[in-house]
Amino acid sequence: MVQEGRSGFEVPTSDGRVLSVETSGDSDGFPVILLHGTPGSRNGPKPRFSVLYRLGVRLITYDRPGYGGSSRSPGRQVVDAANDVLTIMDYLGIDEFSVVGRSGGGPHALACAARCDGRVKRAAALVSVAPANAAELDWFDGMTDANVDEYTVADTDLVELSKRLQVVANRTRENPESILNDLSLQLSTADQKIVRGVQWRRLLAMTYAEALRHGAGGWVDDVMALRSDWGFDLRSIRVPVLLWHGQEDNLSPVSHTRWLADQIANATVCVQPGAAHFGAVEVLPDILPWLTGATDDAVPASIHAYC
Repeated sequence: MVQEGRSGFEVPTSDGRVLSVETSGDSDGFPVILLHGTPGSRNGPKPRFSVLYRLGVRLITYDRPGYGGSSRSPGRQVVDAANDVLTIMDYLGIDEFSVVGRSGGGPHALACAARCDGRVKRAAALVSVAPANAAELDWFDGMTDANVDEYTVADTDLVELSKRLQVVANRTRENPESILNDLSLQLSTADQKIVRGVQWRRLLAMTYAEALRHGAGGWVDDVMALRSDWGFDLRSIRVPVLLWHGQEDNLSPVSHTRWLADQIANATVCVQPGAAHFGAVEVLPDILPWLTGATDDAVPASIHAYC
């Protein structure tokens, strides 16, 4: 097996768009596609190449439409991610793969699990949100004021949402760490420890800068997609699904993951005390062996105590 470095390229879609894709890790390893958060990009935090190689993982990331180097697709639904993922996998000649999504990428990972025609082996959604129309879920309960405001505006005024997010995008291009400065004001203690770390702060600033380098279009479309009909039935998912959440998360509260678990037949829930939203970055290496099928355990041994 040969360890590959970071390799970036563009994949054309049937409707004339391009998707900006990056692979890293073991080129002969089991393919796992990682779907980034909201906002986010293909170059977001991920395990080191040496870790991916040791785990036998070929990690594939891409910019969702409108982020980074990927063409925008206004009005897209969450379910549309499944077609984009299949386009990438067909381009790479990959038949079977697993999928994992963080935060806003969680629903998109679940869409792949539901719609990728038996090609998905396992799926994981880390600190995911639930659908906006989730029955008997107080969607905003426990969420930061900033997130409540952002999603509420999305429900009532698309023009105003676009203006607000574009202001943040402009400021982020000038000073990538500014978005972290704003975010840290409302983060839980657990998340503040991660965001203040030099390494994670640099990586997070880099992914936000890349995500918003052409403006806030992808971010706007993500928010609208998350607050609209996702376009698929969670109950149709048949592959094993792991739902991980940090107990202290106040960006997407843990109640969202518990609700998702009630809808998905093969879902296992892991709620980790003392962790929060950005804990999803740290836990990913523990979840990758389960995604590859290297273990037959129902959940990764390293997080078994929380499931």
